[in-house]
Amino acid sequence: MSKILVTGATGNVGSHVVSQLAGAGLEVRAFARRPERVRAAVEVVQGDLYEPETLEPALKDVESVFLLWPGFTTGNAAEVVAAVARHARRVVYLSALGGDGAPSHYAEIEELIRRSGLGWTFLRPGGFAANTLGWAGQIRQGVVRWPYGEASRALIHERDIASVAVHVLTSAGHNGAAYALTGPEELTQAEQARVIGEATGRAVRWEEQPVEEARERLMAAWGEPAFVEGALTTWESFVTRPERATDTVERLLGRPALTFRQWAEDHAADFA
Repeated sequence: MSKILVTGATGNVGSHVVSQLAGAGLEVRAFARRPERVRAAVEVVQGDLYEPETLEPALKDVESVFLLWPGFTTGNAAEVVAAVARHARRVVYLSALGGDGAPSHYAEIEELIRRSGLGWTFLRPGGFAANTLGWAGQIRQGVVRWPYGEASRALIHERDIASVAVHVLTSAGHNGAAYALTGPEELTQAEQARVIGEATGRAVRWEEQPVEEARERLMAAWGEPAFVEGALTTWESFVTRPERATDTVERLLGRPALTFRQWAEDHAADFA
């Protein structure tokens, strides 16, 4: 099997993709802004997808690419996809649930890839369990104050996303597929906070935060009104229309998806 290029190689998902491919003895090249943060013993090329000229050297002798776009707008994604198409034969793109629905950068990049001539597979995960790391400071205090405690999602362990990516990159039969990936269970945000508390040995309670207060806090942190409103609208929607669990991870990997409790136990030190 020819070389596999992994972009976003130091991120929550990409780092696991690199380590799992390397652990299987496959030829891997990691593409990263900060090469020193690549943990596996693999070839590393320093670069940034926002600077497409840095991608060209990384694509030499590459057959397959794991593509993780680093932003929330398409930017120069057309140039990146074109560069990949000049060198590689197939791409596994980390998109998102709903990536083919309402207009978004995910949908736009999926369309760029469809038109590129590359063989492709889209991975469309739902909510990342790792997003709850944003509660770490509050977990330490024993109270999570956040809006929409009854919003229910089937959060997925980043290791499962990586395992699916590796499976798709190293086996046949996935060309043209779009896989909806979730964890195996649906939990409300309040339940997620409780499970994290149990995994870390703390009693953690939920305190409902008024939406307007949350909006002000998120604006101060993110500074992007459209992104803040999109996040709040999404959380609100999961109160009445929960994100449903899929069995895709189990079907592809032949084992159950990792539970949120397993994720919380794996990350207990991050909440210490």
